[in-house]
Amino acid sequence: MTKGEETRSAVLGEAIAQASVVGLRGVTIGTLATKAGLSKSGLFAHFRSKESLQLGILEEAITRFIALVIAPSLKEARGKPRVAALLGAWKRWARSEFMPGGCIFVSAIAEIDDLEPAVRARLVEAQLDWLDTLAQAIRIAQDEGHFRKDLDATQMALEVLSLAYGHHLLGRLLRLSGPGSSERTRAPRRTSLSPAEIEARLDRAITRLFRDAQPRDAR
Repeated sequence: MTKGEETRSAVLGEAIAQASVVGLRGVTIGTLATKAGLSKSGLFAHFRSKESLQLGILEEAITRFIALVIAPSLKEARGKPRVAALLGAWKRWARSEFMPGGCIFVSAIAEIDDLEPAVRARLVEAQLDWLDTLAQAIRIAQDEGHFRKDLDATQMALEVLSLAYGHHLLGRLLRLSGPGSSERTRAPRRTSLSPAEIEARLDRAITRLFRDAQPRDAR
């Protein structure tokens, strides 16, 4: 990469970290310039507007998602192992060190009504691609005899992602309101579930979906 490309990649890495915590709209050229050790004018040379910056963050996140989640999972055996690999890779993605606030896409979805049209459209497109990838893996599992032939693959993909994203948000909520949070931000504890227990329950819920998806004679 050229020096300019290296700088842009490094800046976007810092931007993804921030966006995972404060959302896409919370990342400004000013705060990002300070974190990245650049001047505002220097950063403006890479991103001419806040919309351009948000699109750049999304594109970098999508590139990383494909490299860390999609590509390695597609190397797994066809069928149920590949579906499981996609979900396992997504869970690791959501815990990535470069996203201290969790999955950037889940964070962006929460603010989708306030995003610029081009940014919102790109986010929706990326999530539909992810849904289609998972649904196609489920269809292949049907062809391999791992899941029932009468299963609605898109419906199962929607259910799995709804479970995963919902548990992710709840886990984030509990981390923010747990013992490590400040008195100002700590919410009253109404549950004894830890983030680890939330993840364990997600595993059980997905396992139940997988079991229900299997042919009856395989259960």
